[in-house]
Amino acid sequence: MPGTMTPEAGDPAVAPARTVKRTGRGRAPGAMEDPGGFVVVDKQAGLTSHDVVARCRRLLGTRKVGHAGTLDPDATGVLIVGVGRATRLLRFASALPKVYVGDVVLGSTTTTLDASGEVTARFDMGDVVLEAVREAARSLTGRIQQVPPMVSAVKVGGRRLHELAREGLEVERAPRGVEVFRFEAFETGEPQCFRVLVECSSGTYVRVLAADLGARLGGGAHLRVLRRISIGSFRDAEALALEDVAPERVRPPEELVRDLPGAVASDELTTALGHGRTVERHALGVVGDGPWAVLDKGGRLVAICEPVGRERVKPVVVVRTSDGTGAGASDSTGAGASDSTGPGPGDSGDSGDGRPAGDE
Repeated sequence: MPGTMTPEAGDPAVAPARTVKRTGRGRAPGAMEDPGGFVVVDKQAGLTSHDVVARCRRLLGTRKVGHAGTLDPDATGVLIVGVGRATRLLRFASALPKVYVGDVVLGSTTTTLDASGEVTARFDMGDVVLEAVREAARSLTGRIQQVPPMVSAVKVGGRRLHELAREGLEVERAPRGVEVFRFEAFETGEPQCFRVLVECSSGTYVRVLAADLGARLGGGAHLRVLRRISIGSFRDAEALALEDVAPERVRPPEELVRDLPGAVASDELTTALGHGRTVERHALGVVGDGPWAVLDKGGRLVAICEPVGRERVKPVVVVRTSDGTGAGASDSTGAGASDSTGPGPGDSGDSGDGRPAGDE
């Protein structure tokens, strides 16, 4: 195009363009398309995360909708919903730390580790005081191992755990590493019930924390009334009620990756990244391990980049081409532009009975 700056073939700061695969719908990843955006929804109880996605599809008039960070049907709070090409950015939102508030009820365990399950055992824990709960909660902070619950969508032997649970089976599950940054407890005025505040890494099961807390106190416990109040910097105060979701409420993709370290690219580097080329790290001016959200001079998101060795970076998701138009689903895997059917990339998704796969 006239006026567009094109890198010279011999420029050492820019690598040759990669060969890109066409999508299954006959469109090259560089094809023009709206880059999309996102909304932050305040999910109500009784809906699965996929239910929210389905309703957003109808409200927004597109099938290209996904979410970041599954919420249990009984839980409420922040659910980030991506629209259009911005669904390719959801994995970066999914990886952000999350904050929850909920109630832990001492004295009984359940089949699902929360209030929706059947009681499996009862314990006399009437003499447990707040300071003991807080001490036990502190022991569950830092890097810990969690065993996924049987109601999750984690696969064991090629089958999802919730499928096996519905058949009355329980299998051995390998523990997974998560990080709990904060686990605080407060009195509620109700006997054997404590309000908890949990800040944790992605993939943490709050219901497992509740069960482990009860075990640490010499008995048992289950989770009740869970609410997610934030994902990264996205808080429930900025979330929309589901019925308020509308095309004019969709926010730009730049805001979806606002928690990532960023950089502003020159016109030349914008062109290179928009065509999938690697560039020199020092030319882009990024530091750290990435990923980085790279904007053009107009403040629009061009690509998400990650390091390639020590000296170069590559675009792993291209959002816009150098002329400012939306790019196709150009990512490092060569994945096609398939519709997202519910969970955003990086989520394992809801289980068949509405139970979450990772985050509560």
